[in-house]
Amino acid sequence: MLLHTGWDAHWRTDRYAVGHPFLTRAAAELLAQGDAALVGIDSLNIDDDTDGARPAHTILLGAGIPIVEHLCGLEKLPDEGFRFFAVPVKVKGMGSFPVRAFGLIGGTTV
Repeated sequence: MLLHTGWDAHWRTDRYAVGHPFLTRAAAELLAQGDAALVGIDSLNIDDDTDGARPAHTILLGAGIPIVEHLCGLEKLPDEGFRFFAVPVKVKGMGSFPVRAFGLIGGTTV
């Protein structure tokens, strides 16, 4: 599940870190109960960064569902008919690290 909020329009601006969209606890619970293999969002954090409980991280990661944040360009992907990749570097013992994220539509990389 990729969440296109349009917040990536603020990427590399001061606005990006203030008031970003996030998942509610209820939304995270629904995704964890569904068939989500991964949840990605085009904002700073999948959680409200003023809530130290971090419910989306706790619920999704607890259900074995990886999270990808800071995505850009999701508007280029169709609603269906594409494959999404989030290829990490080879590291161990880290909770957060960069990935090369891209979509594949037919034979075209987006």
